[in-house]
Order: sequence, then structure tokens, then C-alpha cells
Amino acid sequence: MEGFFGVLINQIFWLFLIYSFLAPIIKQRMLEAARLQAIAAFEKKRGTRVIAMIHRQEALALFGIPLFRYINIEDAEELLRVVRMTPPDRPIDLILHTPGGLVLASEQIARALCNHPAKVTVFVPHYAMSGGTLIALAADEIVMDPHAVLGPVDPQLGEYPAASILRAVEVKRPEHVEDRTLILADVARKAVWQVRRLLEEILSSKMPEDKAKQLAALLSEGTWTHDYPICAEEAKALGLPVTTDFPEEVHRLMALYPQPVQRKASVDYVPIPYEPDTRPQPAPRRRTRGSRRV
Repeated sequence: MEGFFGVLINQIFWLFLIYSFLAPIIKQRMLEAARLQAIAAFEKKRGTRVIAMIHRQEALALFGIPLFRYINIEDAEELLRVVRMTPPDRPIDLILHTPGGLVLASEQIARALCNHPAKVTVFVPHYAMSGGTLIALAADEIVMDPHAVLGPVDPQLGEYPAASILRAVEVKRPEHVEDRTLILADVARKAVWQVRRLLEEILSSKMPEDKAKQLAALLSEGTWTHDYPICAEEAKALGLPVTTDFPEEVHRLMALYPQPVQRKASVDYVPIPYEPDTRPQPAPRRRTRGSRRV
């Protein structure tokens, strides 16, 4: 009897080990299938090629190690491949959720979208900052959730904004500045000029040239901090082709790109939509004299 229980426990242990290994892989495959199904349904509804570039913290299938995602060369290669596969007369919808990334990769993606003959629409469900904003500016239409934001496109050198390096050098005499800082300032000057010129080129096809130059300078020369949120209303005021008629299908697709399950959620709620309360509401109570509210 003891031998039987020993064998049973050993089998249960190995089954548990195999399940622990395969369950995350199976779950990831099911999630990927659900994403493709949602993208295909959205494509069918709009008659477009739908591309999703969504950067979140992902978890490795087995160990759950968080990986921070940003726009890189691999993203540019994949997106350029998809654009080449898309017929010239088929519109492109790009769902964009990113903190930014490499200027080179962002520029390649932006130019590919600019050169696509059919209409290009970028959907921003939460945020598309820095390089993400650069990509969004290449679209014919930017559809933002009413609470989504874009951001400045000023280049960063390491941990410092290029515009701030230039200003630091301006307020000190050259003999009081280290050679390394002077070299950084030279690179920063070139970086700001390159990004501003790129923005002028992208924006000039969508607005008058003088307006494009003004907006390019505003976005690239350190007017705001790099994480400054440009909401939909401000983006409209800047002259960008922004609308806020955001489709619910994109929000549902975003739900299929969850944060790692190992991370404890900071927001809890009952995950069902509530209908508006149509019952008659009681009249507000009149405040008595001397009562106070905080």
C-alpha cells in the first residue's frame, strides 16, 4: 500500500510539473488566437488592414520575467513588411500604444505610412508618446480616446533632453564647460535639427508650410518636458487631424494585451458595464443654518 501511494504521489508531482510548464504556453497561444480574431473582425468591419503595435510589460512564458517594450528596429521591420504586403488602394488602421523608442525605427515607420497611397488612420487608446507621436503625425487621421494623450517629440541623449543640454551650455562660458558636455551639446544640436526637419517634412503634407514649421519647432525644441501629455483637445488646437469618435472594438482588443499576472493590480472593480440609473432621484436636502461640509 505504501508503495502504491508513493507511485501515485510521484505521478501527481510529474503531472503538476508538466502542467506548470505547458499551461502558460497554452494560455499565451489562446491569447494570441483571440487577438488575431479581434483584429480580423475589426478589419472586416472597416475594410482596412489593421496593424496593432502595443507596447506593454510582457511576461516570459515560464519564468514571468517582465520585459519593458518600446519601438525598436524589429518593430520597424515587421511594420514595413506589413505595409509592403498591403495593396496601395487598401486603407491602413494602426492601433498604437507605446511610450516611444528609437528615433530611427520611428522615422522608418512614419515614412512608410506617409508613402502609403490609401488613407492611414492611427488609433490611440491610451497614449502614444515621443516616437509614437511621430508615427501618429504621419497618419491622415488620428482617432484618440477622449482621455488619451500624445507627447512632444524632442530627442533625448541618454537620460537628458537634447534641448536642456543646449541650454545648459548657453548659460555657461565655454571655458567653464567640460569637453564631454561640449561634445554632447554638438550632438544635441544636430539631433534637434534632424527631428525638426523630419517633422516639417511629415507635417507639410497635411498643413500649410509655415504652420508645419511652427508646429515642428514646438514639438521638437523642448517647449515642454518630454512626458508632457497633449490631450485630444490640445492636439486639435495645434492643427492636428484629431477626432475622438473612438471605437469600442479597439478597447476590447487592448484588453487582450494584459499586464503580467504576477503583478498585483492597483485598481479593482466589478468587471461589468452598468446601465444609467433612470429611477427618479430624491430632491437634494436643504442645508440648515450652521451646517458645514468638507
